Amino acid sequence: MIIGLTGGIASGKSTVSAMFRELGAYVVDADIWARKVVSPGSSGWKEIVDFFGREILTEDGELNRPQLAELIFHHPDYRHRLNAITHPKIRIGMKEETEDYLKQYPGQPVIWDVPLLFEGDTHQLVDETVLVYVPYDIQLERLMKRNQLSEEEAKARIASQMPLDSKRKLADYLIDNSLTLEHTREQVQSIWRTIQQNACQE
Repeated sequence: MIIGLTGGIASGKSTVSAMFRELGAYVVDADIWARKVVSPGSSGWKEIVDFFGREILTEDGELNRPQLAELIFHHPDYRHRLNAITHPKIRIGMKEETEDYLKQYPGQPVIWDVPLLFEGDTHQLVDETVLVYVPYDIQLERLMKRNQLSEEEAKARIASQMPLDSKRKLADYLIDNSLTLEHTREQVQSIWRTIQQNACQE
């Protein structure tokens, strides 16, 4: 059983992912694979440089992530192109990591930590989904504070993703991360127990 964990920018998904790990869950992290598939010299790196130009690189040949982020947040066509390059490669890596884990621990549930789970095709590869949710005003406030952004900049970044209220309608489980960490942890524990029970029944 593969469980897709997702959220929105500044919703607290990384915090929830860490809580699942503390409970013993094996988490396959899309962000880690996102870095692997664009490492200097990789096929993903070459495709990005071909499209965006070498000015998107730092002096040591790494992708200039802040510059790339600025481009894709304000230009949907660039964002779609970047996703078309990276997402298939990320999915392949995540599937391979999952298969390696399940060879050692067959039947165990695996959590896929995927920021853009519902925005692309990855949700079709998971059995159930968990959404980390906060109301828009809290999401905006947290993002402005965390990234030192203006309200306009923060709104643009949030707008680049599917709204959390839309994702709510698609998720099997919902974790409200707008209150205390303890409240969030209690929800994670409850959902993890249910996931384990369901995995045992299959």
